This record gives sequence, structure tokens and C-alpha cells, in this order.
Amino acid sequence: CSKIDHKSGQTIYYHSAITPVIVAPGQKHAIALRPEFIVPQDGHDKQDCEINAAKRWIDKEAGRYLQALNRNVTFLGDDIYAHQPFCRLVLLHGWHFIFTCKPASHKHLTQWIGLLEEGPDLHTVTTRAKDAKGHWEEHIYRYANNVPLVEGEGALKVNWCEVTITGKHRKTPYHSAWVSDWEITDQNVATGRCRWKIENENNNTLKTKGYHLEHNFGHGKKHLSSLLAAMNMLALLTHTFLSYCDDAYRLIRAKLPTRKTFFDNLRALLRYIPFESWNGLMDFMTRGLKIGPYAIQDA
Repeated sequence: CSKIDHKSGQTIYYHSAITPVIVAPGQKHAIALRPEFIVPQDGHDKQDCEINAAKRWIDKEAGRYLQALNRNVTFLGDDIYAHQPFCRLVLLHGWHFIFTCKPASHKHLTQWIGLLEEGPDLHTVTTRAKDAKGHWEEHIYRYANNVPLVEGEGALKVNWCEVTITGKHRKTPYHSAWVSDWEITDQNVATGRCRWKIENENNNTLKTKGYHLEHNFGHGKKHLSSLLAAMNMLALLTHTFLSYCDDAYRLIRAKLPTRKTFFDNLRALLRYIPFESWNGLMDFMTRGLKIGPYAIQDA
């Protein structure tokens, strides 16, 4: 596992991983892919890190999952991935990227943007939209194409965009920026914001919706903690595919909409009743909930 040595002399050991998923516009669910665990690598003195784990994942797994999608793949990620070597690696495979870009870690790019002239080089688009609670907000986008990601002659040219969101219900404006190899226009300027679907539909679900990803289930001598975390992710992936493929499961989840309620029902039933098959369990639940083929028709 990885470790942090504090100045106080205390050492903290921890486990982490990158958890790639497939998301698509208009799709409710995120499809979890094989994780890559951040662990010490054989033959390396330095600790492993997220960016190296991401490079390994691309080398080992990306072709397997993404080959069928050809070049219609866009990598989404945090500021750590807006790193010239990693961006070039993504482009080398013929794919695209949209990565968060913080001013503090991209000072040269930020200075370059500050020198651009409003209008011909630096464009502004303003829109209004409602948030999840129905409050009206103003979204102000600024973008510029073909700007250097880093300083120097060999700098990768990227397309930059930032968004500022204001509204009467907000105490402070929301602000974020990202870079991409996709050309930015007035029509597609809001695309980068869809990346938050990943956190909401995958990592947040694993952490807070009954899977307890961050719980310490046990460390073991070698790979137990990684195995248990992978099984946790596999459970969510199984439930995601059931949402696409199992009509009875979809009906039951619509009746028991929160994952906690659904899991509590499963736990109670399986504690006392043995079922010969998954279909038998689903049939029992649809019958008990009077849904699907057992729905009571209004007189």
C-alpha cells in the first residue's frame, strides 16, 4: 500500500485507485471499467501515483474497452490529467480529452489567456439555465482555441474554456475551467461540464449509496484490500447491467427507488428464504409488491 510520512513522525498507510467509467450524453448510468490500483511498482523506488496508474491503464486496458468505439472516445478527468505528456499519450492513441485546468497549476496558460483580446481571440457566451432545484442561474463561458498548455516551443496547443455560474441563491459564484483538443464553438461550449456525471453516478454511488467503498473491510497480507474494492465495483457494475437488461429488476427499483431500501429488502428476504435462482427472487418480489404481471388492475 501507499504511505504518507508526516513531519511529526507519524506514518499513514492508505489504498487508492483510479476507477474509469464510460459515460455518454443522455445515458442515466455510468459503466464501470476495470480499476487500476495505485500501489508500489516492482523495480521503482518512488511511490506510485495517479498519473502513472492512468498511463498503465491506457497501455493495458484502453484498447480492450475502447477499440470498438474507434476514435469517438473523449477522456474526462481532473486537473492532474491536464499534463502535457498525458495529453499527448491520449492523442497518440487517436482519442480526445477534456480535462479540468486550474490556474494555480497552469500559470503560463493563465497568463497567456490574460493577454488575449476580447472578441477575436477570447470569446464569451452567456446562457441561462435552471439548477436541480429549479433556480435560475446565469452561465458565463469564456473560451479560446489554439493556446499553449505549457511554456516553450514544443508546447501542446489546446483549446481552453472557463465557466462562471451566478445566481441569487448562490452565496459565492461557481468557477471552473478546462482544456480540450476539441475545437470550442458557441454551440458546444457547455460540453465540458458533463464530466461531473462521473462523480455523481459512479464514485459517489460507491461511497454513499450502500456499497461502502471507503470502508476498511480488511487489509490482508497481499491483495485482499484491492480484491474487496474490485468486488465492490463489480457489484455496482452488475446492478447497472441489470438496470439495462432485467425488466423485473427495473420495476422493483422503480418501486423501491433508493439503493438502501432495495438492499434492505434483499437482505431481509435472503436471511429467511432460500431462492433457487435470481429470477425466482425477482418473481417473489414483484408478486409481493404487486407490480409487473402481478399489478392489481383498477376496477
